[in-house]
Amino acid sequence: MKLLVLGGTHHVGRAVVEAALERGDKASTLNRGLSRAPARGVRPLLADRTDTESVRQALGDTEWDAVIDTWAWAPKVVRDSARLLSGRAGHYGYVSSRGVHRWPWPADADEQAPLVDGDPASTDDADYAAAKRGGELAVLESFGERALLARAGMILGPYEDVGRIPWWLRRLEKGGRVLAPAPAQTPLQYLDVRDLATWMLRSAERGLNGAFTVTGPPGATTLGDLLTTALDVTGFDTELVWTPPELLLRHGLPLGMEFGLRLPDGSVPSGMHDADVSAALAEGLTTRPLRETLADTWAWLQAEGDPVPRADAPSPDTWLDAAAEQRLLDQLSH
Repeated sequence: MKLLVLGGTHHVGRAVVEAALERGDKASTLNRGLSRAPARGVRPLLADRTDTESVRQALGDTEWDAVIDTWAWAPKVVRDSARLLSGRAGHYGYVSSRGVHRWPWPADADEQAPLVDGDPASTDDADYAAAKRGGELAVLESFGERALLARAGMILGPYEDVGRIPWWLRRLEKGGRVLAPAPAQTPLQYLDVRDLATWMLRSAERGLNGAFTVTGPPGATTLGDLLTTALDVTGFDTELVWTPPELLLRHGLPLGMEFGLRLPDGSVPSGMHDADVSAALAEGLTTRPLRETLADTWAWLQAEGDPVPRADAPSPDTWLDAAAEQRLLDQLSH
């Protein structure tokens, strides 16, 4: 395909570009050109997406078979880009989020679960759920049945800039005893970023449209699987001390929140890790082994260092009070 990736240097966008090049697609990226040099073989288009005229000039009169958009902020930016591309691209894939569903998420929810309200013309990005829903509506406004809305769950793998697995790997790397939120049998639902990228590209090629919940199969892995596999692939000499969530909460330790296992008030949310993904699986979504995801994430961290913390989220360095963790570990050892 002739592909345009809006973004293309961070997390999902970077994975999409690499998957496209592996497939033999002719890829262009549109971004400000500030964070990373373009990958070899990519045609870079430079523009600030918040400046519509800048985007217009960068696009020129080029046409594409498909567009992939990873924007996560003000919906108006998505709307403006989609309008500019509506007559020159055959397909528009938007990386959305399960966050567009109204809270609390019902257990075993599929694509029909209630949605939050969104405004495609909004310039506000303070409410992530509303911004993503507004982005969806902006894409549908211009592309209709040529649009694919990939409502992703927890995305792991190389290039992750949220900090979940990089944070845990660095924490395990220190060795010794570390707290882990019990029980180890807690189910987790996630998707490797490269599996998301591959599915979106194949779907674009086929002209698949509509909204899909895109994450791994429910019940496929647990928190214990994730952390013990991380220790296995890295070889770290670290002991996991599985600790009841109520004890962690009492000591002001938010472990588990990074995986959506509990909320700041200590309550356990429903629907986080049991989504019905049968529709995406039926349309060709495949998932790689957990071991491969973790090993490749660790290899990336070793090669490139820790990702720069996201500007729209607290730095992972502030997540856990090391002194409070040690106090609790000392208490548990007696």
